[in-house]
Amino acid sequence: MTETLMRREAGEAAAAIRRLLTDEARTIEEAAALLADGSGPLTTAARGSSDHAVTAFKYACEILTGRPVASIGPSVASVYGARLRLDGGLHMTVSQSGASPDIVALQAAAARGGARTLAIVNTADSPLAHAADLVLPIHAGEERSVAATKSYLASCAALLAIVAKAAKDEALLAGLDALPDALAQLPDDAGQRIAEELADADSLYVTGRGPAFGIALEAALKAKETAGIHAEAFSTAELMHGPLQLVQPGFPVVAFVADDAAASGTLDGLARLRELGGRVTVISTRELLETDAGSLRTPTTGHYATDALVFALAWYRIVETTTRLRGLDPDRPVNLRKVTETM
Repeated sequence: MTETLMRREAGEAAAAIRRLLTDEARTIEEAAALLADGSGPLTTAARGSSDHAVTAFKYACEILTGRPVASIGPSVASVYGARLRLDGGLHMTVSQSGASPDIVALQAAAARGGARTLAIVNTADSPLAHAADLVLPIHAGEERSVAATKSYLASCAALLAIVAKAAKDEALLAGLDALPDALAQLPDDAGQRIAEELADADSLYVTGRGPAFGIALEAALKAKETAGIHAEAFSTAELMHGPLQLVQPGFPVVAFVADDAAASGTLDGLARLRELGGRVTVISTRELLETDAGSLRTPTTGHYATDALVFALAWYRIVETTTRLRGLDPDRPVNLRKVTETM
């Protein structure tokens, strides 16, 4: 069977992250200094997969630096023309193309409001990058499949590297160093059984906590845009509220369980889902999950935040296989384009 662009490009993530961490070490240091030294608000803007990378960053930043992160909807500037008050702040925009007019407009509004601006982009020659105070290229290279994979993982790695340097967190720095090898060690057929089990699903929940919640959001998007499966992402805590009502016997739930402070509570929540008849699939580094039916143990980086990126690569391979089993082309979703420009 011909290899899809989605699978090939996802497999290029390890090399892309190595390039990023080596070639942009100085820029990462500069970005980390802005994050560590700023006294004003820390704001972000992104859409789609890039916004899910920002969610993973938000948790890591707030946990490791204590600095709150606020997401600003791009339409606040591009549609509503709001005058932002961001004196002394840092505004971070994450984008693959750097071309969507709404995020470009928001970055300009943030600058007028007194913030320094940082653009994290795959296309360094873009309107967003040209207008930013500091540009961090992620070096993912051309991505031809509509589904973003390596660009998402490289964006996450760039954001986590900024946090690690700002917080001077040696454990996360070590996790980043180990990340390319952990991605490369993930078997190419990882999750084949999971893919087969999900091929007939109409809907599913995806869950995780902390930085892994950003991975859950990305996983739900990929299930929708490639496999055509209606998927919703919730933190495991939120899943115990209203969404629990939909969990009937056989309802599929995919859980990303990082080996962190939330793991025990997450596993308790998954036990509750199983009691209700939910068909729970776990993707984790934890050894205790080796015997779980339909679950997958992934290589570890030694840090929960970077382990979550290995979960994401595993999911890309799972959902790519699921998509093909459903008779669809993961590279060319019918209703989507690679670059979407919004206002």
